[in-house]
Amino acid sequence: MSQETKYTEDNIRSLDWKEHIRMRPGMYIGKLGDGSSADDGIYILLKEVIDNSIDEFVMGSGKSIEVSIQGEKVTVRDFGRGIPLGKVVDVVSKMNTGGKYDSKAFKKSVGLNGVGTKAVNALSSFFKVESTREGKSASAEFSKGELQNQELLEETSRRKGTKVSFIPDETIFKKYKFRNEYVAKMLKNYVYLNTGLTIIFNGEKYFSDNGLKDLLEDYNSKDDMLYPIIHLKGHDIEVAITHSKTQYSEEYHSFVNGQNTTQGGTHLAAFREAFVKTIREFYGKNFESSDVRKSIISAVAIKVTEPVFESQTKTKLGSTDMGGDLPTVRTFINDFLKTHLDNYLHKNPETAEKLLRKIMQAERERKELSGIRKLAKDRAKKSSLHNKKLRDCRVHLDDIKHENYLDSTLFITEGDSASGSITKSRNVNTQAVFSLKGKPLNSYGLSKKIVYENEEFNLLQAALNIEDGLDELRYNNIVIATDADVDGMHIRLLLITFFLQFFPELIKEGHLYILETPLFRVRDKKETVYCYSEEEKQAAMEKLRGKPEITRFKGLGEISPNEFVHFIGDDIRLDPVMLDKEMSIEQMLEFYMGKNTPDRQKFIIDNLKVELDIVEEV
Repeated sequence: MSQETKYTEDNIRSLDWKEHIRMRPGMYIGKLGDGSSADDGIYILLKEVIDNSIDEFVMGSGKSIEVSIQGEKVTVRDFGRGIPLGKVVDVVSKMNTGGKYDSKAFKKSVGLNGVGTKAVNALSSFFKVESTREGKSASAEFSKGELQNQELLEETSRRKGTKVSFIPDETIFKKYKFRNEYVAKMLKNYVYLNTGLTIIFNGEKYFSDNGLKDLLEDYNSKDDMLYPIIHLKGHDIEVAITHSKTQYSEEYHSFVNGQNTTQGGTHLAAFREAFVKTIREFYGKNFESSDVRKSIISAVAIKVTEPVFESQTKTKLGSTDMGGDLPTVRTFINDFLKTHLDNYLHKNPETAEKLLRKIMQAERERKELSGIRKLAKDRAKKSSLHNKKLRDCRVHLDDIKHENYLDSTLFITEGDSASGSITKSRNVNTQAVFSLKGKPLNSYGLSKKIVYENEEFNLLQAALNIEDGLDELRYNNIVIATDADVDGMHIRLLLITFFLQFFPELIKEGHLYILETPLFRVRDKKETVYCYSEEEKQAAMEKLRGKPEITRFKGLGEISPNEFVHFIGDDIRLDPVMLDKEMSIEQMLEFYMGKNTPDRQKFIIDNLKVELDIVEEV
């Protein structure tokens, strides 16, 4: 008989604010990560600090924000009103303390109600806040939430405002690195949503005159736009709309009070519905919703009083009301589009004609594919069950509130041995494996029909659940895991081509990665070091000295499951696949998968680090 566990007053413990944040960081900032993904924790820390500076600008104080990231240290300086000097310590170290509770001081604010900077403070090994106002200055310095030092200056010549510096705690964020591309995208979104605001990041200036119109132009090639961007602005709402000439899927950028709601919410659902309704009424035809929205590229931003989000990191709006005397979110957006989009189309008949032709083309393509899509879906259900191509995990979009969803990952790999190693060593809660059978088809220049006719593509699409867009995407991270040799590089290119050709939004929204695995294992009797480059191997040999054993991994299948667990666990290394904004998707596909050119050969040799014969093979 088992011994009964004692349960007394000694078992009851109260955590203070910083202990709770450090024990359960996911509750406050989502996933941790290492900086390889745009939604990793270090970027959420940065966002929480900047949100407060943005709120100052929105309230009419401070037209510029300076952001500096040097190595691990982040500094954000605004020129707003400055934190009241007597409350500098409290607002960054006492829960439920902050100006956002006073609706007179902050209306339709971005920042959390006094939680954001406390999370940054608790999760940083170094955190310092300085406030200057009315010729005086106060500062406080912390480490992991513990106050280390504070200072009050009766006189100072500093400009008014707030300066926050922090270094994320390496014991929580393991081997992290800030990627400037992610930071730049975040900061650009801020200036698009706040015309008149200047943000200077490591000396580079970001500014926007045209709001969401600039956003669409920055993220998409003008050559791929079917018609000039429709840019509409009203009180508490702004939208920008165009359609792609080549893209199959829908692409949305949505915002609430300056927050990028990457998972959408009530406002995005209302926009999609209202756009279809307005288009149907304008043309007087009951088009299918999917035909109207096919290839749409759009952005929508609204401002809501006291918005309710479905997660602490505010990626999905849950509010149904605009606040105050305003109508529901759905009615507000519908009324706006019904008036302003309808007026625009009447005044711009050339755009209206191009849009009509696009919708009718989508209608024809849908009807042509209807039969083959049904057969492909039935085939995918049978094949995925019988062939066991997909070894699934337990976290999916239908449980979006699950705290592990942001970590959900699908590894796409080739070969039984590599798939077997990953399957045996994966985290079954969050990591799934999709096994390719040989090299995928080169889909460059092919139509969407091939996605349904080709078994590999059909099953991969079904596994990701992306046939109708990213709303039901089953995995937040899609990781290509192939050998670092000629064949492996070729498979990477073919898979990237597939996603670029048919689902570019997966790449645009930062879901696609390449798995880095070690090239060498260097070990002696006491220690084992895994090396990802020749330089790391040399350093490991010098560290271990003597005559350590050196193993060169020729492929993923040679790495045992016991070892693989290190490379897809806490120490996983991912390289994000990013689009070159200087090239359109059509240009990129032509560059990678079109006819050989000297430029292409040089790029492959310099960047993919393989022999010249890959050029002939690709």
